[in-house]
Amino acid sequence: METHITTKGSRVIRILSGRSNSYIVKSGLVNLLVDTGDKSSYIKLIKGLTSLNCFTLDYIVLTHSHFDHCANTALLVQRYGCKVILSKIESPMVSEGITPIPKGTLSVTKILSALGRKFESSFASYTPFTPDIEVEDCYDLSIHGVNIKIIHTPGHSAGSLSILVDKEIALVGDAMFGVFPGSILPPFADDTKQLFKSWQKLLDSGCTSFLPGHGKRIERKLLNSQIKKQSYVKN
Repeated sequence: METHITTKGSRVIRILSGRSNSYIVKSGLVNLLVDTGDKSSYIKLIKGLTSLNCFTLDYIVLTHSHFDHCANTALLVQRYGCKVILSKIESPMVSEGITPIPKGTLSVTKILSALGRKFESSFASYTPFTPDIEVEDCYDLSIHGVNIKIIHTPGHSAGSLSILVDKEIALVGDAMFGVFPGSILPPFADDTKQLFKSWQKLLDSGCTSFLPGHGKRIERKLLNSQIKKQSYVKN
C-alpha cells in the first residue's frame, strides 16, 4: 500500500485505489479514514483496514457527499462506531443518500453530466446516514493531540473539504485530479472559480504533497504551475 509519512511521524496510507481513493491517517493514537468508496469496494476496504491492524476507527472524514466517496459510510459506522465528519452544506445530501451530479469542466464531461442527472437515482444513491460533526469553514482536531485540520475547499462541490496532516500532506478529495499528466483539473466541478480559489488556499497551507480522490499524488510544483496557468488564462 502506498504510504506517506510526515516529519512528525503521522502516516497516510492509501487503502483503496481504482475508481476512487480512500486513505487511513494514523496520527498518535488516532485512526482517521478519509472517504469510504463506492458500494463495490466495501470488502476491499475492510480487508485493507484489517491488514493495517485498524480494528478501531475514531473518525471518518468525507471530502464530499458523492456516492463514490461515501457509499460505505453507514456500514462502517455500524461496524466501528466511529464519528463522521462532513461539511454542513452537504449534510442534507447524505441524510437522503443522494448524489447531485456535478457540472462537467470539459466538453465530453458536460455531456456525461447532463446524462448522469437523468439517471442519478439508479446508480448514484447510497444508504443514508447522519454526520456527527458538521464543518463550516474549518475544524481542528488538535484537541485530540493530533495536528490535523479540516478546511473548506469548495468548487468540485459546494461543501468539499480537505484534510491537512501536520501542515505537510493534504488529502483533497476531488478538488484536484491526479489522473491526467500535467493537469490537476477535475473533469467535474460545480464552480470552477471557487475551485481555483481553493487551489490557492491549499497552496497557502504550506503542504508539499496533495493526495487526490482519484489518481496519484500531486506535488506542490504542479499545483503552483496550474494556478499560474489559470491566472494567465483569466488575464
